Amino acid sequence: MPLPVLTPVERRRRRRRSRRPLVPFALVIIAAALAAWHWWPGASDSGAPPPVNGVPSVVAAAKAPARHTVAAAVVEQLVTAPRQPAARIVPPLTARSAIVIDGRTGEVVFWRRPHARLPIASVTKVMTAVLALEKLRASDIVVVDPLATRVPPNKEGLKAGERVEAWKLLYASMLYSGNDSALALGIAVAGSRGRFIALMNAKARRLGLRDTHFNSASGVIDDNNYSSAWDIAALARYAMRNPRFRTIVATKERRVPWAAPTNWKRYVNHNKLLNTYPGADGIKTGWTTVARHTLAASARRGNVWLIGVTLGSADSFTDMMRVLDLGFRLHRA
Repeated sequence: MPLPVLTPVERRRRRRRSRRPLVPFALVIIAAALAAWHWWPGASDSGAPPPVNGVPSVVAAAKAPARHTVAAAVVEQLVTAPRQPAARIVPPLTARSAIVIDGRTGEVVFWRRPHARLPIASVTKVMTAVLALEKLRASDIVVVDPLATRVPPNKEGLKAGERVEAWKLLYASMLYSGNDSALALGIAVAGSRGRFIALMNAKARRLGLRDTHFNSASGVIDDNNYSSAWDIAALARYAMRNPRFRTIVATKERRVPWAAPTNWKRYVNHNKLLNTYPGADGIKTGWTTVARHTLAASARRGNVWLIGVTLGSADSFTDMMRVLDLGFRLHRA
């Protein structure tokens, strides 16, 4: 009689043993599934909106490699720490924050409160231009969204439904500083104002701009639209790698053909340094009552290329000329 009792016990033990190898195997399956979700293109914890009319695929494509591109940007360091103490400048600048960097290496040459987060006004349009140049061809036709025509001045007077080539809006945005032109470009890139703002902030993260948050395609909105001199210098250095961007921001004046009855428009660059400071070749001015005068500038003399940023200035052109002069002197020393 012992055998009938022992036999079933042995069978039960064999069944328990057969289950044990399944535990680590199940863990491997779960880990693999989690890894696949983590790295699958488009899998994100960012709460991105679902695609509509195919346009948000641009946003999704931009966000998918964010972990990789952030790491690359941080390794590259568009702006690097200085090797010497900050130089004094007397009398003090009127700007609340300022920086000068070597355009070739990214090394900081001069700085004053470089990480202070401040409203940046129309210097915001540098990011708008960067994204438009990366996502649109010069000949692409932009159909002006009605929302773009309702932005506060400064604006060039676009009409809802008007069909305009992208390159014309880029010149209008960067030279004339048209707020309607900037928003029209943004909506053309991403499909809506909200999605373009999300795209701007995603790009800022990928470039390692830690002091920056955008809430406007043009900078006309001060609330929650801010950056630092450090971040704008990094963005400017990145933007100036694009030859189309360099050409636009170095242009003093551009006559642009337009549909009848307008026939043509004339855009004059607001950046006075192009006419008054030797070697100046960009980049963007800005002003609001809250932000005061803001300016990102570029100048080249011989083998030296400097990028300067002043924020919250009472006289941005004078401040910029002083810090750029200092930067060139330090390079000669």
